[in-house]
Amino acid sequence: MNLNLQRKFQRFFLILVCLGVLVSQSDIPNLKALPMDNYQGEMVIEELRLKVPAFAKAAWLNAEKEIWDPWLSSKDGFLGRQLFWDKEKEEALILVNWKSKKLWKSIPMSEVNIVQGKFEDNVKNALNVSKNPFELIYEGELDKQG
Repeated sequence: MNLNLQRKFQRFFLILVCLGVLVSQSDIPNLKALPMDNYQGEMVIEELRLKVPAFAKAAWLNAEKEIWDPWLSSKDGFLGRQLFWDKEKEEALILVNWKSKKLWKSIPMSEVNIVQGKFEDNVKNALNVSKNPFELIYEGELDKQG
């Protein structure tokens, strides 16, 4: 009987240790984090990453200038943007500054899709290809700190 009680105590202790490890590994601060949607009034940066092959870099830059620049400049809340190109990865990074997330997200997706279609047509014509060569790798947002 004493041996049986000792085994139960060992199992209980093992479960207690496992529970302690699980609790210590959980990311409790993230449970208390506020969703980013609460910061609708703060400046936000739209981040886009595209696959831009070296042969298409000039066509990409030209289409950005001819299609996206005028359209973005007409949008309420647009503060500017920066374009970067990584030669080794053949990737573009586009950072678009917006006065607030609310203004940025108020732009209808249907309108964005129309402009994206014009952009893709511009690139396909310039490169004489049938498909847009720029694959979207990532899209997200960055919130200004401090």
